[in-house]
Amino acid sequence: MKRSVPHRSDIPARYTWGSTALFASPRAWEAELSAVLAQASAVGARAGTLSRGPSELAEGLRRVEELSARMMRVMVYAGFSYAVDTTNARAAGMNDRAQAAFGRVSAAVSFVDPELLRIGRTTLEAWMAADDRLSGYRHYVDNLFRRQAHVRSAEVEELMGMLADPFSGPSTISSMLVNADLKFPPARGRAGSTLAVSQGTIGALLENADRTVRQSAWNSYMKAHAEHRSTLAATLGASIKQNVLKSRARRFDSTLEAALFGDALSVEVFHNALRVFRRRLPVWHRYFDVRRRALKLRKLAHFDMWAPLGKAPAAIGYEQAVDMICEGLAPLGKEYVARVRAGCLRERWVDVLPNQGKREGAFSWGSFGTLPYIMMSFTGDVTSVSTLAHELGHSMHSLLTWKTQPYAYSSYSTFVAEVASNLHQALVRAHLLRGKSGRAMRRAVIEEAMANFFRYLFIMPTLARFELETHQRAERGEALTADLLQDLMTGLMEEGYGKAVAVDREREGMLWASFPHLFEDYYTFQYETGIAGAHAIAARILQGKNGAAEAYRRFLSLGSSEYPLDALKVAGVDLATPRPVEQAFDVLDGYVAELEELV
Repeated sequence: MKRSVPHRSDIPARYTWGSTALFASPRAWEAELSAVLAQASAVGARAGTLSRGPSELAEGLRRVEELSARMMRVMVYAGFSYAVDTTNARAAGMNDRAQAAFGRVSAAVSFVDPELLRIGRTTLEAWMAADDRLSGYRHYVDNLFRRQAHVRSAEVEELMGMLADPFSGPSTISSMLVNADLKFPPARGRAGSTLAVSQGTIGALLENADRTVRQSAWNSYMKAHAEHRSTLAATLGASIKQNVLKSRARRFDSTLEAALFGDALSVEVFHNALRVFRRRLPVWHRYFDVRRRALKLRKLAHFDMWAPLGKAPAAIGYEQAVDMICEGLAPLGKEYVARVRAGCLRERWVDVLPNQGKREGAFSWGSFGTLPYIMMSFTGDVTSVSTLAHELGHSMHSLLTWKTQPYAYSSYSTFVAEVASNLHQALVRAHLLRGKSGRAMRRAVIEEAMANFFRYLFIMPTLARFELETHQRAERGEALTADLLQDLMTGLMEEGYGKAVAVDREREGMLWASFPHLFEDYYTFQYETGIAGAHAIAARILQGKNGAAEAYRRFLSLGSSEYPLDALKVAGVDLATPRPVEQAFDVLDGYVAELEELV
């Protein structure tokens, strides 16, 4: 019997995101889009006026921020509507139009930083002292002049802003191909059953106890990618070349330096993380051997990495999952927990269930003035509980930032983002492992932890190595062919897996094509540093260190008002050193030891 993924129209409203809290209808969105574009013209006309005095500057910045906030609301509504159903032509069109409008708005406001630089730091400091409306921009100004050598003329900055829309092309094309156009043959089980393969179901299929299901699902999933490998390679190659162009336009020595400079990170932070990863690969080799023996296999395959090592615990309902998460987050305070519960059950932050056309994976997204929405595909297992906890970490980070900071500091860097999400998971796991949950639940929690660490401390560092190599090749003017990408990915996976795992070039060699993260230059390594920072902070909270929970909440409220490394120091962790990454591998080692006892 074939189990199909439901259509979007079949999902109960209570399990869909509360879009009407953002716009009452697509028609209301249309009206706001028109208003935003009209406002963009008016704001763009203020170019050249900021230097007239503190009052003119304050008013100009207010209008730029108002426009930017409105634009982001338009983006979130369109982008989220598309993400939950990529087969919806209207949503796809709205998303395209929002991307185009974003490019126009970016160009319209691009005059701000060049004009501030021309005004000069001394004058700006005097104006900030004289006008309270400007006093909150001190860190912004400090960061701007730190970046001064890489800010170009108003004309060049305008052009760079106009590039935002066309430069989104490779990512959009890849997303449309992978999420909307790829067709996956159904997976097959030993008993002759067929199961639908989609972006929303592949994760659950790889966790199936039936190895035939896992293998056929993986083969179906990756074969579809491999059939379009030339197109996928071309889109990724174009994105990498764009990164090279942008880094050179801004006068950086490399794409890596350019990507890290915005967060005031040195390239050593990146290299530290990858050095620790390569040095600690024996911990992973030990885990792979434990898993191989537990599954009674001569050699593991990639599709065995999520296979259950025992009988699964009872299915968990969404509402029950919310209860479990809230109990685990209790050390963060009653008010914090109440906000999480309300977001999940009353305010409809979460688009919960899988449906046809839904984007793969899970994410939290919103902006200043919106709710922190979450897209995921909840399937009733421990992994889904942990995924929900993870995305709620991002959402609470956003919510506390928006509540505390002005628009200028209402975002936060990707470098700190994965700390909040992984801290949630660490606290919830600790709660479940402390409880009287039985052997099956305990093993399931450890298995989920290992799956998460596998993503953060194995797959993502491997992709970061892939990312560095491909960018360096592009910087040297070398071609990024489909064969080259496939061979590079295969070699990195073989080194990482060691002797216990068989690597299939035709499938594992295409892993890069299934990760949209590679279109967000040098994002992948930040998963490794993020989980490291999270467990260092979680240890302080769980050990009852005085003020640890309060310090963590203060970190969540900082947004971009501090440089990322300084913000993390507020929470008690220093990621400028490799020590937190080493500690994360120590945690991993402990999980491997416990798993040996449980299986």
